[in-house]
Amino acid sequence: MRILAAMSGGVDSAVAAARAVDEGHDVVGVHLALSRAGGTLRTGSRGCCTIEDAMDARRAADLLGIPFYVWDFSERFRDDVIDDFISEYRAGRTPNPCMRCNEKIKFAALLERALELGFDAVCTGHYATLVDGPDGRELHRASDEAKDQSYVLGVLTAEQLTHTYFPLGTTPSKAVVRAEAAERGLTVAQKPDSHDICFIPDGDTRGWLTEKVGAEQGQILDRDGAVVGRHEGAHAFTVGQRRGLQLGVPAPDGKPRFVLEVRPVTNTVVVGPKEALATAEISGERHSWAGRAPDTGAFACHAQIRAHAEPVPATATWQGGTVTVVPDEPFDGVAPGQTAVLYDGTRVVGQFTIARTVSAVPVGA
Repeated sequence: MRILAAMSGGVDSAVAAARAVDEGHDVVGVHLALSRAGGTLRTGSRGCCTIEDAMDARRAADLLGIPFYVWDFSERFRDDVIDDFISEYRAGRTPNPCMRCNEKIKFAALLERALELGFDAVCTGHYATLVDGPDGRELHRASDEAKDQSYVLGVLTAEQLTHTYFPLGTTPSKAVVRAEAAERGLTVAQKPDSHDICFIPDGDTRGWLTEKVGAEQGQILDRDGAVVGRHEGAHAFTVGQRRGLQLGVPAPDGKPRFVLEVRPVTNTVVVGPKEALATAEISGERHSWAGRAPDTGAFACHAQIRAHAEPVPATATWQGGTVTVVPDEPFDGVAPGQTAVLYDGTRVVGQFTIARTVSAVPVGA
């Protein structure tokens, strides 16, 4: 096959490209320039799209003997990921920019261009497996549960799965990948994993959002509507947050309070006891299916609401474009804007963006 290897400059994508070469594919490497700030430098293990990362990717491609290109996707990244991130926070939701990047950039914009140029598939260093099932290609969890990335790939559609390639999916551990990279002479063998949000390299999400969204004082309310504090901007708060609330009125029982809701229209934040974070139902409309769509009506599944959260047994209902999930046991601290990925065993069924949550603890309880 003709394979376009997306090379981020990290060890995973470098080894994935190397394995594609070993398997006899015609491989071309590409690094995505996602920022117009050409001099952006890497800070520790933050970010994944810096100038050093581009150079690391080029060195890996040179060692593998494959052609290498840098493609400028910065405008698309700004429109589909950064602007989406800002607008979601403005609306009081908690987005996952990595999900949007996979959905809009790596497996939409990149894959579209790859197919236009005659490539058969895009190869990445994600930890997930692909299985050819009776209804087409299926996306499954990786062998190494600790590194499994099927959650952030839950946005892939059936058509996109037919043109993807994940050589690391059956690798038993990240240590094996690093050892292999060292044996191959790849200089990124011990490079730290990237983390946090790549377009906020210093990790100060609150400060970055304040600069983009602006700060406006507002009230912090309890569940009964009583004012218990003030804030400098509702965008700085997320559901489940405990620290940094600076409440002027202590809870009657003396226990800590947590953010339960962010209301951007009134610029207010609602806090309450930890028990009120228990969520009995979630629903949303921005959904996709990673293969054949399930039958409308109710079906059993496991729902995962964060990249590293435990999947929860649940019943999902898909009706009229809306997906509703009722867990067997309540979720803990779900925020609108998060992504719920549904699984059937190890197989990804699909995903949706959470728009509505129902607390398991009624107000006044």
